[in-house]
Amino acid sequence: MTTRLNKHIAETGFCSRREADRLLGARRVTVNGVVAGTGAVVGEGDEVRVDGQPLRARAVQKSTGRKHVYIALNKPVGVTCTTESAVKGNIVDFVGHEQRIFPIGRLDKDSEGLILLTSNGDIVNQILRAENGHQKEYLVAVNKPVTDEFLRGMARGVRIHEQTTLPCRATRIAKFGFRIVLQQGLNRQIRLMAAAFGYRVTQLRRVRIDNIKLGALKPGQWRNLTEQELRGLLPQQQQF
Repeated sequence: MTTRLNKHIAETGFCSRREADRLLGARRVTVNGVVAGTGAVVGEGDEVRVDGQPLRARAVQKSTGRKHVYIALNKPVGVTCTTESAVKGNIVDFVGHEQRIFPIGRLDKDSEGLILLTSNGDIVNQILRAENGHQKEYLVAVNKPVTDEFLRGMARGVRIHEQTTLPCRATRIAKFGFRIVLQQGLNRQIRLMAAAFGYRVTQLRRVRIDNIKLGALKPGQWRNLTEQELRGLLPQQQQF
C-alpha cells in the first residue's frame, strides 16, 4: 500500500500538506536516498528524509496516542508564519508547544491577529481552499480616508498575482479604517488590493476565521479550540 508523499509528511505532524509540497518543489525531500518530486508516493519501510534528516526524528508520531492539537493564537507583529527553525521569530518557536504543530495558512509578518495552528495535517487544505467558503475577517487601517469608491472596488475584486480576487465584503468602520471579509488567502492579499487603489495599509488585524473569533486573546496569547468551535470548522467526518 502506498501513500502520497505530501500526505505522509503531513500525517507525521512535521508540517502541513501545502508546506510539504513546497519542500518537495525545493528538492529538499528524499525517499531511500533519492530526491523526491511533487506527486511522489511512499510505502511501508521507505525512508523519508527532509534536509538530510530522518523524518521520524523530528515528527510527533501517531503511535504516541495523543490527540491532535488545535489552537488559536493572537499573533503579534514580527512573528513569521513558518515552520522553518532557521528563521528567527518563527511561529513554532514562538508558541513553544510540546507537540509538533504548524500554522493553518499564513498571516504576514507585519500583520497581527488570529491564526490557527494544529498537529493535524489532513485538515489544512480543507480549511484553506477558497471553494469551501471559509470566511476570514480583518480590521484594516490605511493612510488616507476610506471612500465609497474604494470600498466598492475592493468588494468587486482586484487584479493581483495575475488573477482577480473573489468578491468580498468591505465596510467602513472609521475615517481611515475598514472591515473586510475574505474567502481566500492570497499572499499579502489585502495590502496588494489596497495598493491597487493607491492606499497603503498601516495596520492589519485578523479578528475571525469562520466561527472562531479572536475575542479577548491578547497579543502573544493562545488557547485550545473548544469542541464546539471544531465542529463548526471541520467536516463532520473529520476526527478530532
